[in-house]
Amino acid sequence: MTDLSTRGGGAATGTGDRSRPRAALPALCATQIVSWGIVYYAFPVLNPQITQGTGWPAGATTAAFSLALVVSALAGIRVGRILDRSGPRTVMTAGSVLGVISLLNVAAAPNLPLFITGWMLAGLAMAATFYQPAFAALTRWWAPDHVRALTLVTLAGGLASTVFAPLTAALADHLSWRHTYLVLAGILAAVTIPAHALALRAPWPDAPTSPAHAAAGAAKVGRSRPFLLLAAAFTLSSFAMYAVVVALVPLLLERGYTTSQAAWALGIGGAGQTLGRTLYATLARRTSATTRTTILIALGALTTAAFAAVPGPYALLIAVSVMAGMVRGNLTLLQATAITDRWGTTHYGRLSGLLAAPAHTAAALAPFVGAALAVPLGGYSPLFLLLAAVSVVAALIAPWTSTDAVRRDPDDGPAIVDHP
Repeated sequence: MTDLSTRGGGAATGTGDRSRPRAALPALCATQIVSWGIVYYAFPVLNPQITQGTGWPAGATTAAFSLALVVSALAGIRVGRILDRSGPRTVMTAGSVLGVISLLNVAAAPNLPLFITGWMLAGLAMAATFYQPAFAALTRWWAPDHVRALTLVTLAGGLASTVFAPLTAALADHLSWRHTYLVLAGILAAVTIPAHALALRAPWPDAPTSPAHAAAGAAKVGRSRPFLLLAAAFTLSSFAMYAVVVALVPLLLERGYTTSQAAWALGIGGAGQTLGRTLYATLARRTSATTRTTILIALGALTTAAFAAVPGPYALLIAVSVMAGMVRGNLTLLQATAITDRWGTTHYGRLSGLLAAPAHTAAALAPFVGAALAVPLGGYSPLFLLLAAVSVVAALIAPWTSTDAVRRDPDDGPAIVDHP
């Protein structure tokens, strides 16, 4: 990688004709913590107070939140195309503004339909401010060193629940849920709007192409067998992974553990997720895209089966939770780099939106489907075995996602050829 001199006061180092805005990486770390913490993680904390204060059914309020995730998944396709063409500044700044408006709508909603409308707007904001646009920005600006940048942002994003779940609970102890959302909307506006508007001003460079990637247009790639199979593998894996996260507490309660013990087991998985992400760069250097996709999804199946097979002791369950979290952390980065590893950065935004849409939709539906399946299956242990089987199917699909393409650009040093 060749370091370039600073350009025009706004750019730092880059590769080729690409410049890296100095403030972009720390800004995106901060905005991912705040955006995820407020728009996503505050809701589970406030939902009991929302249902108690309004009389709305918990199923209806949770469905509104899940609808936001589905809207985000679908809107991400269009957002990706805009990112490829125009860069992240306008998209992410507008998304921050829309996020504030959506939370103000949620806080002021006098009835359930307007509450749902607020969350649909929040879904659009998620598509424009969460990982996908941040990943697109870092992949274009930081390639070929984008894995390190992506890792830093996801490490920061992993702190969102650690920071904002307790903060939201503390606010809710002194304020109503509506006033809590007003305060959070103010924080969201104060941090993310200026950060996105001011830190992402660097020129948006043309996407580099290599001979291995130049011939393949986005539409052609999106219809190719490797892409469709990769989408299928990630969709099945995401469904299983998010169903496990939501069902872990009921599983442990079913086995006689206390609510506090179950909550700690879930929370410690978040620490494992952060730890796992620190190891991804090493894994990426030593394996091809197809190999690590297969390995990580298979490990997800193994840890899910371990939850079903290990009733205790509690310390062993904690160890399994840490391992499961490490796998989840790596899977986040795996999905962030899957397009670049196989098809380069040229159409990253559009292709990542297409790839993420079914996986995010599956993740949004997983809590409801998992809870519904637990009853006819006879409990949560059989559910976890079924989810492990779903991950096994995804792992069996993964070897067929190879493109036989060079994984890195020719100027980046020795290449790893991705074979089945």
